Amino acid sequence: MNIEEIRKEFPILHQQVNGKPLVYFDNAATSQKPQSVIDALTHYYNTDNANIHRGIHTLAERSTTAFENTRKAVAKFLNSREVEEIIFTKGTTEGINLVAATFGRKFIKDGDEIIISALEHHSNIVPWQILCEENGCTLKVIPVNDKGELLMDEYDKLLSDKTKLVSVNYISNALGTINPVKEIIDKAHKVGAKVLIDAAQAAPHATLDVQALDCDFLAFSAHKVYGPTGVGALYGKRDLLEAMPPYQGGGEMIKDVSFSGTTYNDIPYKFEAGTPNIGEVIALKAALDFVNELGLENIAAYEHELLEYANELLADVDGFIPVGTADNKASVISFLIEGVHPFDLGQILDAKGIAVRTGHHCAQPLMERFQIEGTVRASFSVYNTKEEIKYFVEALKAAIKMFK
Repeated sequence: MNIEEIRKEFPILHQQVNGKPLVYFDNAATSQKPQSVIDALTHYYNTDNANIHRGIHTLAERSTTAFENTRKAVAKFLNSREVEEIIFTKGTTEGINLVAATFGRKFIKDGDEIIISALEHHSNIVPWQILCEENGCTLKVIPVNDKGELLMDEYDKLLSDKTKLVSVNYISNALGTINPVKEIIDKAHKVGAKVLIDAAQAAPHATLDVQALDCDFLAFSAHKVYGPTGVGALYGKRDLLEAMPPYQGGGEMIKDVSFSGTTYNDIPYKFEAGTPNIGEVIALKAALDFVNELGLENIAAYEHELLEYANELLADVDGFIPVGTADNKASVISFLIEGVHPFDLGQILDAKGIAVRTGHHCAQPLMERFQIEGTVRASFSVYNTKEEIKYFVEALKAAIKMFK
């Protein structure tokens, strides 16, 4: 891959921040957008803006076609059996909440158990806590070792005929740990449990094949995979989606409405009440086209090269403490510097034009497991370079000297 040519496709990268060239290492929070995605969004509002599905005029038909073409693209991206198994959402968070509010409320009862992991983002913790408070089910947690890897022997002990759902992330946003999701899914199915995969961090780094994984649900966000904010997709097996009640009421999710009763629409529309984020959904296809053109395997290989290079340079940094050293990791490095608060480091690096994330990364229980308040997190994408990493490490060393 020609990284310099790739970088040219991202207009935001070519600017100065605080008088320094921008070095964007906050990709785990959100990725930047190629010009093709920006163009797709502006093209919709410049030429096609109209509500979808219900209009017969030309703009409505063009908008509807483009919107549904994205659904087809997502189905192909995830290798779902049917395009109707793809539901558009606001993002991974809404996808998880949708499953909790529909599948959870209908099929998980008092005395049942839900299993999550210690690596989860708050969006894959709080919805299940709410469900447990409402219906009396119990939340169980797979612990992690000191490297930030799931203890699979402990997972085996948690599984039972009481387990109705297992919901885990594919890749940890806080540590970069890549979880053995296929093994997790297979073991859950043996006890009759369904499985939801939070693929927010996996979508830009790993091939997602829902048929090969045999997951029951999978959610991801467009903004993590070079697409717009406010859009995501939820995959669900047809039989489950058809058995689940609607998530919200309104237009589009109905066939017929009367004061005596309502008939709900077929999937996926049953779960897509109201006017969706049309332009952003359409632009998501451009993002997936960008990924497919580069190839996820090529992206992952290059990002792993960046990860190894960064680990090599950071090993020589005085007081460097890595947090999360799993053997199988995505391009995320969480760390501390002995005697320096992460927020202070983040501010000093920002002054040099370097964007990193500091704090608990919406994973407070995981931070408690490591007995820390938070970390500095540098996360790399396909448009980052070794030169940027070298500059980052030099800036980090200079910052540390200020506290000595």
